[in-house]
Amino acid sequence: MWLNGSILSIMDRYLMAQLLPPFFFSVGLVATLGVAIAYLSDLANKIVDKHLPLIHAVEILLLKVPEFVAYSLPIAVMLATLITYGRLSSDSELIAMRGCGISLYRIIAPALFLSIIVTGITFSVTEFVVPAANYQATSILVNSIQEEHPFWQNKDIFYPDFQEIILPDGSKERRLKSLVYAENFDGKKMKDLTILKWTGNSLEQIVLSDNATWNNESQKWDFFNGTIYKLAADASLSQSSSFKHEKIALPKAAFDFAMQGRDPYEMNVGEAKQYMKILRLIGDTKKLTFFSVRTEQKIAFPFVCIVFGLVGSALGSRPHQVSRATSFGLSIAIIFTYYLLAFIMGSLGMIEILSPLMAAWLPNIIGVGIGLFLIYEFNQ
Repeated sequence: MWLNGSILSIMDRYLMAQLLPPFFFSVGLVATLGVAIAYLSDLANKIVDKHLPLIHAVEILLLKVPEFVAYSLPIAVMLATLITYGRLSSDSELIAMRGCGISLYRIIAPALFLSIIVTGITFSVTEFVVPAANYQATSILVNSIQEEHPFWQNKDIFYPDFQEIILPDGSKERRLKSLVYAENFDGKKMKDLTILKWTGNSLEQIVLSDNATWNNESQKWDFFNGTIYKLAADASLSQSSSFKHEKIALPKAAFDFAMQGRDPYEMNVGEAKQYMKILRLIGDTKKLTFFSVRTEQKIAFPFVCIVFGLVGSALGSRPHQVSRATSFGLSIAIIFTYYLLAFIMGSLGMIEILSPLMAAWLPNIIGVGIGLFLIYEFNQ
């Protein structure tokens, strides 16, 4: 990106110095307004109506800051590029640069570089910080005021556990190790359970139980009032025994799956893809489609920084005087249009008119196309 020549190097540093102050100001402003508008009123109502402790409300507010910082980063790119290049255009600085033979493509290169850097930062925040923070905030609400969680599994819990087997030829194969099914879950106990356990390709054990719960101390399951059936290699019954209380080693993930179900914004991409595998096995196509679209949108979201960077710098570079108020208003219009388009495409993905991939990435593709077209037109 950086071309040889001291004049161009000075230009790059100058443009970056002009872009950064409005960028950081916009991040702080948008993130603060987002948290205040979206959560202060709701938390105040929970404090008054549902007796949410004030300390927990403050904790939730702080946990929501990373999410709104992530949302503010693309908007800040739009505002910074539009304001900066608009000022340069109104002060005839862009005309002077163009008069030196510098193309518009080269002039907006620092804006594109900033957009790419912010894309990486946005992806890192949304992948490694926001899911854990959102889930912690949800957990506080569930534990403090028993707020309902829409993704909490309370009936027909179905959880398969796989193991990786090395075959004689050295290849690897995933095989089912255990399968947990419960008809109901009340938040503490699973009820009317059926558990199947395999050894290799052979079904080894079947457990039927009235109820069970996870024991943190023993790190095993406590099963109550049931029967264990042991099978021979030919699948015939070899032994059966009844019990009132039995500890059985099974993965805790089945309990977590039921009690701590997360929405897509409380999972990173890896966790969401693993959860979708379970939904695929269960056959819950409606929820699978929802998670597929939302997960693809999470992956595509950081790249809107590049879209806004291209469009903002192109519109700011128009040979017309643009005030900061006009720039701000234009930014709001562009951002609203983009998110409206993303909402429409996402809805089409939910009803399976578009694939999850197209539903998530089509707004970015259209945005990049418009940005490149505007730059080409204004460069003439």
